Amino acid sequence: MRRKPYVPDLQELASLCEANYLRFLKLLPDTEAGSERLIGISTPSGQQAHIRIQVNETHPYTSMLTVTQEGLNPEWIQPPRMEVRLYHDASMAEVLCYQNQHKFEGRYQYPNPQMRMPDEKVQLNRFLADWLEHCLHHGHTQTPFHFTPSYP
Repeated sequence: MRRKPYVPDLQELASLCEANYLRFLKLLPDTEAGSERLIGISTPSGQQAHIRIQVNETHPYTSMLTVTQEGLNPEWIQPPRMEVRLYHDASMAEVLCYQNQHKFEGRYQYPNPQMRMPDEKVQLNRFLADWLEHCLHHGHTQTPFHFTPSYP
């Protein structure tokens, strides 16, 4: 019995990318090149980790970010790291690179030489959504906040 081929759901991917864009706006209100936000998270066992969101470059319609997890992995395991492009005109955020693997197609035949799942692109953007949601609900900022009141 043959399995039905995977057909990408573009509406699902678009709504996922739009929701991720809104999550980034909540976590990173300043999108100037060179800015970053460090978010602390705790595991149920009490271990501390950080999610670092760095703004690498900004342009009128796009920004390029790097999202990295620090602190939980043993030295011999590469920590999760992804590069994300924000499309300001479309209000979307898309994963472009994960663990130094670039250019994810919308659909893959399976099996394939890279052993990517047929819906690899959707899964990466879902992982980003889960990561950002966890930061929003359980994280606390590690980046100092400087407030200077303005007097009339």
